[in-house]
Amino acid sequence: MFYQVVPVRGVGSGTIIDSKGYILTNNHVIRGARRISVALWNGDVFEGEVIGSCSLHDIAVVKVDRDGLPAAELGDSDRLRVGQRVYAIGNPFGLAGGPTVTSGVISALNRTIEAEAGFLLENLVQTDAAINPGNSGGPLVDVKGRVVAISTAIVPFAQGIGFAIPINIAKRCSAEIIDGKMPSRPWIGIIGLSLTEGVARQYNLPPVDGVLVTRVVEGGPAYRAGIEAGDIVLKLDGVRIKNIEGLLREIHKRKIGDRVHLDILKMGVERSLEVTLSEMP
Repeated sequence: MFYQVVPVRGVGSGTIIDSKGYILTNNHVIRGARRISVALWNGDVFEGEVIGSCSLHDIAVVKVDRDGLPAAELGDSDRLRVGQRVYAIGNPFGLAGGPTVTSGVISALNRTIEAEAGFLLENLVQTDAAINPGNSGGPLVDVKGRVVAISTAIVPFAQGIGFAIPINIAKRCSAEIIDGKMPSRPWIGIIGLSLTEGVARQYNLPPVDGVLVTRVVEGGPAYRAGIEAGDIVLKLDGVRIKNIEGLLREIHKRKIGDRVHLDILKMGVERSLEVTLSEMP
């Protein structure tokens, strides 16, 4: 199931994961920044440094020069169950008065949403706990106060649909970032839809398996290769592409800098293009 993620930059929340001042937040909250302002729950304000980020999972780590901070207890997201009670903590809109808490349940597991720049966030937790703009990067906790996920996205014009990154994924990514290992993956630079019968009928397209390109990221690999919105991706290196998940899985099997051959349908005519994969931004 796919939803369009709505990130909010400039104001976000975070979770202290280490007493040495390491704070977990979202990549989209700090994107483009090197130093940011961090306000603690007690009103103390520190200058924070962005240690690193992982766009693949929308995770970033910020460091403040302060020892002895109380760190959150991190749970085990593999033990989450649909219907389990959870609470979303954050500072929506950066309003004065401190953090807010909303409650809800785990609505679903292993969700996939379409993120910015033409890639997917996978294996997400879906919850009906209100995740407002500004809650991004804040913790989703269980009834014992253990962090089980990191809030990341909302669906516009829909109530009761929010998404969070499982804490086990966040723990792995943050550990790699703190150790100086910056996770990266190859990227093609398109946003697309699986070409189902319904999508083909809606856009008056031929009933073929593939991915309908809805947007091409300017300056990205697909853009440079001449792929345009409205094209249909049929194959990658001879492998038939049936849906967006299949396309991304094939891309992720390859390395940054690899050249791949795409068979596409452009204006009803099959064409073959070569695309050089680049690093995911």
